[in-house]
Amino acid sequence: GRSPREIEDQVTYPLSRKLQGLAGVRTLRSSSEFNFSMITVIFEDKINFYFARQRVLERLAENSDKLPAGVTPYLAPDATSLGQIYWYTVEPTPGTTIDSSRLWGLNKFLIAPQINSAPGVAEVASVGGMPMEYQIDVNPENLRAYGISLGELFDSVSRSNQPAGGGVIQKNNAEYIVRGIGWIRGKEDIENTIIKEVEGTPIYVKTIATVQIGTRFRRGVFEKNGSEVVGGVVLMRYGENPLAVTARVKEKIRLLLPSLPAGVRIVAAYDRTRLIEGAIHTLAEVMWHEMVIAAVAIILILGHIRSVFVICITLPLSVLFSFSMMWALRNLGIIDIQANIMSLAGITISIGVLVDQAIVMVENASHHLKEKFGNNRVSG
Repeated sequence: GRSPREIEDQVTYPLSRKLQGLAGVRTLRSSSEFNFSMITVIFEDKINFYFARQRVLERLAENSDKLPAGVTPYLAPDATSLGQIYWYTVEPTPGTTIDSSRLWGLNKFLIAPQINSAPGVAEVASVGGMPMEYQIDVNPENLRAYGISLGELFDSVSRSNQPAGGGVIQKNNAEYIVRGIGWIRGKEDIENTIIKEVEGTPIYVKTIATVQIGTRFRRGVFEKNGSEVVGGVVLMRYGENPLAVTARVKEKIRLLLPSLPAGVRIVAAYDRTRLIEGAIHTLAEVMWHEMVIAAVAIILILGHIRSVFVICITLPLSVLFSFSMMWALRNLGIIDIQANIMSLAGITISIGVLVDQAIVMVENASHHLKEKFGNNRVSG
């Protein structure tokens, strides 16, 4: 791992300079941490989302060979910062004890890929748990005694963990594929790996080191009610309907439950559905309350029943016009304004302004008509 200073100088800064030259870039932000670099490129609103991703990907491919060895830049999934629509945890049922490393493997290789196959899901990020790995604890004295370097040990283990192809054999009008299976299936395979020979005697890994199964180095944990758990974060693809995608995710989980091992369950930790439905309900409730309040105010102030209908028509038409303009601007490619939590909150706040304006305009019109025609009935 590299220090944040080395990451900044060798990875973050060179890539940031190259990405700044892209067309339509408004600003660029970066963060350098231990063995990790993150660059956020913010484009102008008029730039197409997938066009921007393509340009960034091209620039990363052009400059990947200029980065230090072992550094591979990649693009984040096609989701926005508001794309986290569903969180879940993989837990043992009450009264059952299951190792967190097993739950991590179950989530990583079974549950997350199945949920990721749901239409509209960009990625399912696995969080929490204890990732397992093979660990080789080397004895420096043995290395020195046998004249073996760490590089030789690393290369030997790497070469032993790969298959080999041997072509084909034709026999009796049939073709048989010849292959050598060299995948490591247990710590014994690593222990019996030959590093080199000294005067005809093979030196095994177990001769100079101890092989064990341990947990990978972690930079964070996923907690629920003060206890570590295993789970996942579902990211919605850009432009999708969060209600529809969340429903598909829940259906995937429902179909997945029978195939889980006994004593394992999937529990929802966060669901965007309640927030969205609550926002829509709040918008409808606020509009209804404002219509009633405005109607009562018009009746008390002007005593004119027909003016109430002006208020009752103005509010729903204004909200409908707002959604129509959002839809038109998005489909024309002028600006991408979506009906999300922020836009619904803005419309909810603006309803109060619309009510005030409608009351003032109706009162003003009634005042001028009364000045000009008195109490005579006016028809146009």
